[in-house]
Amino acid sequence: MPTASLTKDTFKLLVDKLLEVDSSLDAEAAAQKATDVFAAAKVKLDKDNKTKALMFVSPGQIEKIAQFATDNDSLDSKELQKVFKNDQSLDLALFGRMVADNPELNVDASAQVAHALSTHEIVPEFDYFTAVDDEQGEDQSGSAMIGTIEFNSSTLYRYANINISELVHNLGDTDLTIDGAVEFIKQFLLSMPTGKQNTFANRTLPNYVMISVRQDTPVNLVSAFETPVKSRDGYVTESINRLDDEYVSAQQFVDRPLLTVVLGADNFDWTNQTEVSSAANLNDLLASVKDSLAKAVQDEDIND
Repeated sequence: MPTASLTKDTFKLLVDKLLEVDSSLDAEAAAQKATDVFAAAKVKLDKDNKTKALMFVSPGQIEKIAQFATDNDSLDSKELQKVFKNDQSLDLALFGRMVADNPELNVDASAQVAHALSTHEIVPEFDYFTAVDDEQGEDQSGSAMIGTIEFNSSTLYRYANINISELVHNLGDTDLTIDGAVEFIKQFLLSMPTGKQNTFANRTLPNYVMISVRQDTPVNLVSAFETPVKSRDGYVTESINRLDDEYVSAQQFVDRPLLTVVLGADNFDWTNQTEVSSAANLNDLLASVKDSLAKAVQDEDIND
C-alpha cells in the first residue's frame, strides 16, 4: 500500500496530477484549476502556493481530486471534501490528519503510540570522539574536530494500540484493515530509529512481545514499571515478569480479551489465563492476530 506525503506542496502535487490526468491542460490552466480546488476545499495557500501547515495526503486522494476537478466544471465544496477523505493510505488512516483551515478535512487517527520508557533507572554515558586532519603537516598537532555524544543502553517498554473499528471506517475495507493492522504490528516490532545508526548500530530486536485483541478498552501496562526494575543479573527477565504480573492484575478491571498472544518468553505461569497463548515465532504471532481480527470483524464484536 502506498504511503502518504506530509508536505506543504500539496498544490504542486495536484498540478502535476492534473497535467497527467488531462492532457489538454497546460501548466497555467492546471495551476488555475488547482487554485479553484483549494478555494472550494477552504484550504488557504500562501503567495508561493504552499499550504500554511504540513498536510498529510495520499497518492490516491491526489489522483481522485484531480479526476474530480477534471470531470466537474463547478466544484461543490461538500462533494470535494468527501474526495479529500476517501482513498486513504494506511499511514494516513492510522495516524490521522488535522487541517486547521477546514476541520471537515480532518481524519481521526486510529492508532496511538506511546513514548518508549526504560523499565529501570538510566545512567547517561558519553561517547567521546576526535578526528585528525590527514593532510595537516607533520609539524602540526592537535585535533581538527572533537566532541561528545550522550547515549544510554536501556531495556525499553514500548506500547501502541489500534482502534480497528476506526481503521475500518478510514480505509473502508475490512480486508485492507486486517492486513494493515498486521503490517503495523510487524513494523512496530522490527523498525528502529534511523538517526545515528552508523554510530551506534542499534539493530536490536524485541525480547518479548504481548498483543491483546480486546472488545472494551486498550490497556497500557506501563504501571508495571512505576518502581524501577533493579537487578544484578540484567533487566530483561525481571521486566518481563513485571509486565506479565501487571497484565494479570489488570484483568480485574477489564473484560476478558478475545486473544492475548505472547512471544519471546515461556517462564511465566499462564495456567489461570486461558486466553493467553504463546507463539513460536513472529510469523506465528502475526497469523494468530490476523485470525482473531478476522473473526472479530466478521462477528462485529470488536471496538478496539
